[in-house]
Amino acid sequence: MIANEGEAKIGGAWAPYTPSPETPWDRRRVVHLHRRAGLAATWGEIERDLADGPEASITRLLDGKSRTYAVPSDFEATADLLADAAVASNDPARLKAWWFYRMMFGPDPLGERLTLMWHDHFATSNLKVDNLAAMKRQNDHFRTHARARFGSLLEAVVHDPALLIWLDATANRKGHPNENLARELMELFTLGIGHYTESDIKESARALTGWTVNDGDFRSVPSRHDTSDKSILGRTGPWSGDDLLRLLLEQPVAANHLARRLCRTFLGEKIVDEPAIEALATGLREHQLDIGWGIATLLRSRLFFADPNIQSRVIGPVEYVLGPIRALELLDPPASTLVLADWAARLGQDLFYPPNVGGWPGGRGWLATRAVIGRTNYAAALVDGRGIGRPVPFDPLGLAERHHQGQDRDALITFCGELFVGKAPNQGWHDRIVAALGPESSWGPDLARRAVALIIASPEAQLQ
Repeated sequence: MIANEGEAKIGGAWAPYTPSPETPWDRRRVVHLHRRAGLAATWGEIERDLADGPEASITRLLDGKSRTYAVPSDFEATADLLADAAVASNDPARLKAWWFYRMMFGPDPLGERLTLMWHDHFATSNLKVDNLAAMKRQNDHFRTHARARFGSLLEAVVHDPALLIWLDATANRKGHPNENLARELMELFTLGIGHYTESDIKESARALTGWTVNDGDFRSVPSRHDTSDKSILGRTGPWSGDDLLRLLLEQPVAANHLARRLCRTFLGEKIVDEPAIEALATGLREHQLDIGWGIATLLRSRLFFADPNIQSRVIGPVEYVLGPIRALELLDPPASTLVLADWAARLGQDLFYPPNVGGWPGGRGWLATRAVIGRTNYAAALVDGRGIGRPVPFDPLGLAERHHQGQDRDALITFCGELFVGKAPNQGWHDRIVAALGPESSWGPDLARRAVALIIASPEAQLQ
């Protein structure tokens, strides 16, 4: 379990959420928790958490034990086999499929959500690395250190061949410093723009000389390292690459940068103000940049469950593809993870191939016209089955029956609204779906599938 000592001390926006008449623990907040912090939930998992209350539900998610439906007993063994086969085949599509398998069937959706966050933070593309073993190992680092102290994650990732190759560290040697790794360490990974100088970058590049990759592993070559003094962030000494990491993590602003990353991932646009970010950063500094502490504080907070934060963030392509698979229980027979990964790429998020060192643009950038059309096409493919690699179409009436829900048109629309966003569609949303379905007298399996596709593709379902 992730300890959350000190969360009450922060107070304000980060004070623990307590159900009240104004902010009750209802289905809407349960669904919000799973869509924002995990990768959606089944009706049974939603009802379980609704009954158990926020403390037990959040703790399960933090502990990586929130999933109960269709988690294979041999999950880790199967995942390892898929990863080994992907690397051996040198087929990037199979490595993407491996990760989709982990996200779709694994017991720890928050862990996979965090792995995706760190993949975006330390954005590394196989387009340049061209080494699936290195990309897979980096992905494992993200997962292993996802809830650790940020220093542990930073050290693991920056010593990893994938990032070193991606940022040209192998070309960085005494007398010929390459600034790419030094610049991104400061700008993107730890401090943020405005908290360092160009001189700091040049001196940091010298500190990083000698780091390279040999036979697929990290190496520090003394003969290539500049041992002379460097002045970095106001301190002078014969700094090495590891000294640089320590200097960066000691900067107070590193906690603010980490706080902003967590808020950008788990909160909607314009939800958190500067005093709240500073308060979270202060807590992170007091807890040695403990990522797990920060996530637990955020997910337990009043701010996370406040009405303005619910359905305030555009859902990303990977989440959009996987969420309905889990929510609709389309796991027996399962969809093809190869096909699902391809769908996510077509919608703008190609795993292991972020567009640049800054990662994916996110937010409203996910909803360009072409992407919106693609999302509509995906929703239709999902209910048809064949378009996602399932041999049978989705049976929405059967799903409703299993969960003791009504199977007529209005009852199914209500059920799906509660499943996807935690509440029945409002009148306008309901009427748009009904108008697109045509006469109620034609209601049956085909129209039921079309209703589900319309709900998944609707503007309301694009927000989490």
